[in-house]
Amino acid sequence: MNRIDLEGRVALVTGGVQGIGRAIAERLLRSGAAVTIWDLNEERLAEAGKALSKLGPCETDKVDVTDPSAVQAGIEALVAKRGTLNILVNNAGILGKVAPTLEQEDVDWTRTVDILLTGTFWVSRAALPPMLEAGWGRIVNIASVSGKEGTPNMPAYSAAKAGVIGLTKSMARELGESGISVNCITPAAIETDLVRNTTPEHHEYMLRNIPMGRFGQVEEIASLAAWLCSADCSFTTGGVFDASGARSSY
Repeated sequence: MNRIDLEGRVALVTGGVQGIGRAIAERLLRSGAAVTIWDLNEERLAEAGKALSKLGPCETDKVDVTDPSAVQAGIEALVAKRGTLNILVNNAGILGKVAPTLEQEDVDWTRTVDILLTGTFWVSRAALPPMLEAGWGRIVNIASVSGKEGTPNMPAYSAAKAGVIGLTKSMARELGESGISVNCITPAAIETDLVRNTTPEHHEYMLRNIPMGRFGQVEEIASLAAWLCSADCSFTTGGVFDASGARSSY
């Protein structure tokens, strides 16, 4: 591992108990940051906190990113504990229902968009004040290649991830002179439980569309995220960084 210098930084990773979020939290800890993980799964939060605390200062909190009051309270508690907040990785997410548009129910659409897009907005908005006060911050949103080209039978997921890309660009342009950069990563299918638990047909579709012929690894996304969180990423904001094995090349 090439160690990114994040000494003294305070980071928040949403959805950090497994998969991409867990790998990012681990990479930030190994780079010297103090990390707080948010999730709703108490059992996995306890396990992740115990394991990751061996790498550095790591705390966990049960916060629902779709509840703006809970988000605000969580940010205030984090800042009260750590003194500031420098880094935010918006990773919390679900795939939503994988089915044709005509089979999607209202609740499927609403829950997926609330978690992926609206939750990203709530957390980003709440995280801005301490970053603005410090004059430095890094926000990294985990979007998806589905937000660029759309994935059949995943209308809510594709639309929400496209929204995350738009939100990233809007915030980056707004915050251009603030010292806060806002970027997003657009992975193709990554080897996680979310991918492994899809239907065999959808699993084969995802793999067939990756020219490299394999799924990405969570560590590969974490490496890119760590650089985007660093001071080395100094003239890059509003960027959309593919990690897709050439599935998306634009």
